[in-house]
Amino acid sequence: MRKREYLQSVSGDLGFKFYQTPTDFVVDEIASTEFKGKGNYLILHIKKIELTTWDMIAIFAEYMAVPAQKIGYAGLKDKHATTTQYISVDASYEKLLKKFYHKQIKILSTIRHSHSIRMGDLAGNRFSINLHFVDNIDAGKIEKVARKIAKDGLPNYFGYQRFGRDSESIKQAKEMIQGELFIEDNKIKKFLVSIYQSTFFNDWLRERVMLTLDNDETKFKLLEGDVYQSADGKLSTPKIMPKNEYESKKLVPTGLLCGRDVFRARLDAREVEKEYDDEFLQDKGYRRDAVIYPKDIECNYVKKQTFLNISFSLPKGSYATVFLESLAGKNYSAKDVKAKSKK
Repeated sequence: MRKREYLQSVSGDLGFKFYQTPTDFVVDEIASTEFKGKGNYLILHIKKIELTTWDMIAIFAEYMAVPAQKIGYAGLKDKHATTTQYISVDASYEKLLKKFYHKQIKILSTIRHSHSIRMGDLAGNRFSINLHFVDNIDAGKIEKVARKIAKDGLPNYFGYQRFGRDSESIKQAKEMIQGELFIEDNKIKKFLVSIYQSTFFNDWLRERVMLTLDNDETKFKLLEGDVYQSADGKLSTPKIMPKNEYESKKLVPTGLLCGRDVFRARLDAREVEKEYDDEFLQDKGYRRDAVIYPKDIECNYVKKQTFLNISFSLPKGSYATVFLESLAGKNYSAKDVKAKSKK
């Protein structure tokens, strides 16, 4: 897999560290709807520590003696972190859940709603991350660049978490798509297809970032024929490049997740895109925002402990680690953030 390249980063070798631990990496899910307070479903606002979303759902399913499929959720949250998210269950379990206890799970609040939560029913996530070994000068540089990225946009790469701990998943995905590897399990097949699509997307995005840098620009360069997405999710390929709408963030350029029944780019944009396309892939294709805008950035520097806490919000499907990679000007892997150094 090619290196993820970025448009802006702090100049010089920062050398900060971040760790995916419950104290250093906090994620709060931002709901996309206002819960009504009445209905046949109970919405639980959950805080979990050192558990995957699947682990947490399995614990609730066992406690209520229901299939895991009966529990609704909007997105998957990191294991090695403190995270909050919303899940839904049938309201008939409300009394039983008042007695629920688990040392790694806390029910923060409950509210009734008219329907269950479905995958994707979230607006985004709020992150609070500690960056270690940062002096006060670098803290100022980091905040300045973070706000510049928030203004000009961040390349919306899939983070290292998407691809597993090594390149084996990418290799398996390619072999399966090419018919050299048979996978019977549908969940694994779907996972490998998503990796295949994501690898193409990241490589395409890298080329577009490099094209931008080659033109001495720090804001993602548009091409004739780009496909844009509006705030309401509509896709379009305007005959005239919508620079004003792009500058005002009303339209966002998108990249291809190859597959069937998907809007493809035209003209100059297609010339780049076709190198990262598989038109014979039978799985459903999608468009993904090429650029995102981190919001509500807050920085708090703790001089005695030489760490900077940075908080920010990202839209759903985006990776906090990608934002941190852009700041540092380097790529991370799972092994880089696994355990805190004792030094």
